Formats: sequence, structure tokens, C-alpha cells
Amino acid sequence: MQAIYETRPDITLTTLPAASRLDDCAEVLQMAHAYQISSAKDETPPAWFANEALLARTPNLLCVSTSGSGYDTVDIEACSRAGVLVMNQSGANAQSVAEHTLGMMLGVNKRLAENDHRLRQGGTFSREDLMGRELQGKTVGLVGIGHIGKRVAALATAFGMEVIAYDPFLDADTIRERGARPVALSALLAESDIVSLHCPRKTDTLGMFDASAFAAMKSGALFVTTARGGIHSEAALAEALQSGHIGGAGIDVWDVEPPPLDHPLLAMPNVMATYHTAGVTHEARRNIATWATRQLIETLDGEFPPRLLNPEAWPIYAERYQAIFGKHPTKSCR
Repeated sequence: MQAIYETRPDITLTTLPAASRLDDCAEVLQMAHAYQISSAKDETPPAWFANEALLARTPNLLCVSTSGSGYDTVDIEACSRAGVLVMNQSGANAQSVAEHTLGMMLGVNKRLAENDHRLRQGGTFSREDLMGRELQGKTVGLVGIGHIGKRVAALATAFGMEVIAYDPFLDADTIRERGARPVALSALLAESDIVSLHCPRKTDTLGMFDASAFAAMKSGALFVTTARGGIHSEAALAEALQSGHIGGAGIDVWDVEPPPLDHPLLAMPNVMATYHTAGVTHEARRNIATWATRQLIETLDGEFPPRLLNPEAWPIYAERYQAIFGKHPTKSCR
């Protein structure tokens, strides 16, 4: 990121330590035209969230950019009211998350973590005690088939799986083009041997996977999520696993990250748990830094950002851009 900005001497990059106080950074905030922020809500101090309080300190701010596809640290409505564009890096870590998803499917289905733990703990047990299952021939249901979901579909197909998908934002032809058979959510739950979440955390998806959703899944089916914490109920999942209705789970995202050590899901041998690391790879981080920097530079140059989340803010933003830079931005959708 720094190397790219160094090619533009007219742009100054200032890094603000997360532990610093906003009052100590008042001058930088007042001058800032762009704000780059982490998407990780539990790693970012709330004082640095892009909300009304921070916007009040940044009168010249034109755009906010998140470091991933998520934007839990940004109040989009507040930014839109202020004429501040919000953009993300959706797709930059898609391959990393998709590979992690397949890794969890393999791990839970083949009981890899259980094998590892039992060997390390010692004791007497037979190989049949840890007998797993193949992915080939199984049906995987994707809840959401965007950047990540379509890559999961391709990988799952390579493993000989049948792929079905539910995505209310896409038509049936598009879902088919992305490698899955379109189905209703109820059919997906009833048919899938593995259910994998790839939908955004929004008002209409919070708590979507509750006790009734898990009850509607096939007996013994697996649940995998690399989406966002809060879309599934951790308590309901724990109950479904304890009852044996759900055969296992791979969980990368949590209500609180990292989850507490006494979390009931962490005590279950048929749960593979990771710490929101699906998209944390060297390749994905390089993509995110590159995409974010180039998009911000293009936006500050007056171009239309390719991953804009709040296009409704454009009219007010355009007026503010002209007032600050003395010229109109060029709205050219890509």
C-alpha cells in the first residue's frame, strides 16, 4: 500500500495507531479526504469506527474504504447522509476464503482435527473410531453465491459434489452460470449434506440460522460458515450438535472474536474452529492492500469507485468534491 502511494507524491499517507486518542490526531482527521479502516469490528477500537462521531471530526472526508468485503466498522447510513462514499474490497480474498471453506468441509467430514487431537492425547483407540466420509457424491448447499460462493462451487464440483445454491439477489440463470442449481432456502436445507454460508451480515440475515433452520437440515448434515458472526445462532448450533441432529460444524466467524475459551462449541470434538482467518493469507492481504489503494486513488482523482456500497450518496458527494477540489468528479460506471 505504501509503495503504491509513493508513486503519487500529491497524496499523503498517514497511519494512525489504533491505540492513539482521537484528540491527539485531530489535525490529521480534519485534513483527511480518505479514510482506510479495518473491517474487523473486534480488533478496531470503537472510537475509530466510521460513524457520526468520527464524521464530525472529519469535515473534509470524502470516502471511507474498508480492508475487506465486510463493513461492520462503518455506519453506511451516517456516511451517506454526510455525502461520504463507502467502498470495500469485495472479491480480493475470495479465493482464500473459498479454499478455507473446502478445507473445513474436508476437515469436518474426514474428522481431521479429531484425528490430530486423539493422536496427541495418546491412549488406545482404533482407526474405525475416527472413520470419516468422502465429499464425492455429497450435496453442498451454498447460502449466497457471490465472489466467494462461486469459487466454492467450482472447488466443490472438482471434488465430485453436487452444488445447489440459494441467493435472493440473483436470478436462476446467474446462479446456474456460477456453477450451482438454484433452489429455495427450504429446499437447500432439506437436500444438503453440507450447508455453507456465504452471505453478508445485514439486518435481514442476522439470526437467519436459528433453531428452526438447523432443525430443517438433514439429520447428520454438516454446517460450515466463513461469512460473519451473528448470521447463525451459536446457542442453537450447539444444541443441534449436542442432540446429534447436526453431525459436525466448521466455524470461522463468531459473535465475539476470538470466542472465549469456555465457549461450548470449542469443547465439541466434531467442531473445527478457526479465528476468522479464512481470508487471512499473504495473497489475500496483498490483493486487499493493492485494490484498496488503487480504488482510493481513482476516487480521489474523480473517478467512480468500482466497489461502491452507497451510490445514493453520490449527489451530495459530488457537490462536496467540487467544493473541495474545484472540479466535478467524473461519474463513469465500470
